[in-house]
Amino acid sequence: MTLSSSEEWSSRTFANEDRLPRVPLPTLEDSCERFLEWCAPLLTADELATTEAEVASFRRPNGPGRGLQSAVEQYDASEGVHSWLDTFWPFRYLGRRDRIALNANFFFLLKDSDQGPLERAAELIAAAVNYKGQLDDELVTPIIQRRQPLSMEQNKLLFSTTRIPGPVQDTVRAPYSDDWPGPSDARHIVVFFRGSMFRMDVLGPDGRPHTLDDLAAGLHEIRKSAATTARRDTAVGHLTTKARAEWAASRQALIACEPGNAAALDAVETALFCVCLEDFAPKDTQQACDQLLHGDSGNRWFDKSVSLIVFDDGTAGVNVEHCGLDGTTVLSFVDTLLNSSAEEHSRQSGAHPQGLPPVEAIEFVLDDHLRADVRAAATSFADYAASTATSILSFDDFGANRAKQLGTSPDAFVQLAYQLAHNRAKGFVGATYESIATRQYRHGRTEAMRVVTPEIMRFVAAMDDPEADAAARRTAFRVAAEKHVARAKECQAGQAPEQHLWELQLIQQRRGDELGVTEPLGLYETPGWLKMRSDYLSTSSAPSTNIQYFGFGATSSQCIGIAYVLLPDRFNLYLSTPLPVADEMYAFAGKLRDAVRELQDLLDG
Repeated sequence: MTLSSSEEWSSRTFANEDRLPRVPLPTLEDSCERFLEWCAPLLTADELATTEAEVASFRRPNGPGRGLQSAVEQYDASEGVHSWLDTFWPFRYLGRRDRIALNANFFFLLKDSDQGPLERAAELIAAAVNYKGQLDDELVTPIIQRRQPLSMEQNKLLFSTTRIPGPVQDTVRAPYSDDWPGPSDARHIVVFFRGSMFRMDVLGPDGRPHTLDDLAAGLHEIRKSAATTARRDTAVGHLTTKARAEWAASRQALIACEPGNAAALDAVETALFCVCLEDFAPKDTQQACDQLLHGDSGNRWFDKSVSLIVFDDGTAGVNVEHCGLDGTTVLSFVDTLLNSSAEEHSRQSGAHPQGLPPVEAIEFVLDDHLRADVRAAATSFADYAASTATSILSFDDFGANRAKQLGTSPDAFVQLAYQLAHNRAKGFVGATYESIATRQYRHGRTEAMRVVTPEIMRFVAAMDDPEADAAARRTAFRVAAEKHVARAKECQAGQAPEQHLWELQLIQQRRGDELGVTEPLGLYETPGWLKMRSDYLSTSSAPSTNIQYFGFGATSSQCIGIAYVLLPDRFNLYLSTPLPVADEMYAFAGKLRDAVRELQDLLDG
């Protein structure tokens, strides 16, 4: 949708949503053709032929794809449906049954501050509370890109939002819902310190925020109250690291054990957000990132949408539950928090002195079984975190401006560098995922882009071909970069096959009998489908001057997770992979350093 010159977008936070264009629903033909194009570079001739045959069967005139496509078209046109992906997203995130701690949650390491830990925490709290007040009044200005606002729906899930574990699929407890219409009316946050949990009011009885001094005093009181580290088997936060069905059973056991435990859970789940105070300073940036990703799980509640984490030297970051929040939304939130001073946030929010904020310990009553459960969860997650290898890379002599100076897209440059480095480290080009934001659409989130193209395969081959001269390599680079940019634009326009075909598969699982589509769908067992989605590199970008690093955990047994911050003058990456293949990740990191330098020299020529 493009507005005429006589129309204007609203400045109210959520007022434009229904005027945004709908997420385009691809045709069955387009998705099948693109799928074959996308998977082909990863396949042998026989594998491609097998895949083509199954795609032809799937899309034939009376084939299963037709009925499933018709069902998704009808759903997309149904009253109250914002997007054909409305059912897909809850399944994708809330349906996962493994851990979300480290596996799904992501983190940002914020820019440095010279404040001490309590002052830094108080400043972040004050800024977040001001943002919440602005959001409640719909005064957070919608983000505009290319003269069109982005969907702001995710902002409704920043505060008082908690993922609730379920035996089959999780749910979300959140404001702006049928159960909780309108903004959150909670006045408290949950503060963790040394495994103990405290409820602290950040808004007074009249709804006006506490001052920075009040907040710092409340945090100081909490540190005094938790002078002794909580016993490992009493820190209930450990349970949030369990696989989801197991955590759901533990949560029910908590409620059944003691009536007061339901009230304790309620205090956590309705809190505006969590603040996790650490009693140590990270020895270096690498440890800070690792602690933001997992840390001491007794000092976390991984189901909370936003947890601000502050170390003893004032280093700070945020851990984010991913089911309702993508990186772009949280980046905008962080930018707002840090682009103004804490004093300005307090002034805007109308904070006034109210004395020490009410602080109350949140305590759970545990029996022997639950204490053993907590202890086992703590041990299991510590072992799991230790089985993930991570590394950081920082380039202070390369950034987006340098790539543009070389006449290429910054994202294309780094993605081609990843492919070259991976090929040199492992001896082959592997399936690569890149997240593409699509918030220009109503309730838009992201699209899945598969990076490997025939052009990239030719570029990688040319770079290590002794017969190829510099001119041939430059040409191969530029052709591959142009194709990368073109594919990214297709994904931004909703012209991508993976999520569409995946949703058709899920429709059969949900409604196959009703639709008469009960036959096995061979497409989803083909080499093309399996290889295209078996990531060797999983990549995502978070560009903001207010963060140093962005990161997430390894996504599969052979995958290297690459979270990168590409700014005008620097390029920082956080890498993760399972420990058994750590050497391959370290080799990749070394080859990436070489590739970034080599490609700059090549394009300078």
